[in-house]
Amino acid sequence: MVIKVFVATSSGSTAIKKKQQEVVGFLEANKIDFQQMDIAGDEDNRKWMRENVPGEKKPQNGIPLPPQIFNEERYCGDFESFFSAKEENIIYSFLGLAPPPGTKETEKSDATEQKSDATEEKSEATEDKSDSKDEKSDATDETEAHTGDKADEGAPEEAQSEQTPPEDQQEEEKQGEGEEKEEVEEQEES
Repeated sequence: MVIKVFVATSSGSTAIKKKQQEVVGFLEANKIDFQQMDIAGDEDNRKWMRENVPGEKKPQNGIPLPPQIFNEERYCGDFESFFSAKEENIIYSFLGLAPPPGTKETEKSDATEQKSDATEEKSEATEDKSDSKDEKSDATDETEAHTGDKADEGAPEEAQSEQTPPEDQQEEEKQGEGEEKEEVEEQEES
């Protein structure tokens, strides 16, 4: 895979020259193999670049300015895209290259892979928990059904106590009944 940087070696614009120098200097400093393709001196290079820059990336006048960056035939981007990728430490993915070991981008991709692996493990653990909850739920249903059978047979107090209300509730019911009786008696007396 060869990175192609389309430049204009005889540009009159200092802004374009600076942008071209920044791209080329960065690639050289990071020992990334590339070819400079001059569009000022080679009409074929200029034509190829203009035809292969995607329509949405072309300026309003329709003529893309250098530097334009390609990986073989695949369009990578212009200077602004390159600069953003450089600032975000994702220049290798921007260029469509595998990052060399020990770079920040490699560490990011390793961290992303580890997060992805952790997410998968968490997802599997959640599935396992939900399976065990289902199993517990099934076991609880069986126990309740079995307990109900024992209560019907006049079985131990534990099973019967599940069907009778707690003592506090029984006392409240008795008090309520007592108050009702007193009210009825008072009404009968009057």
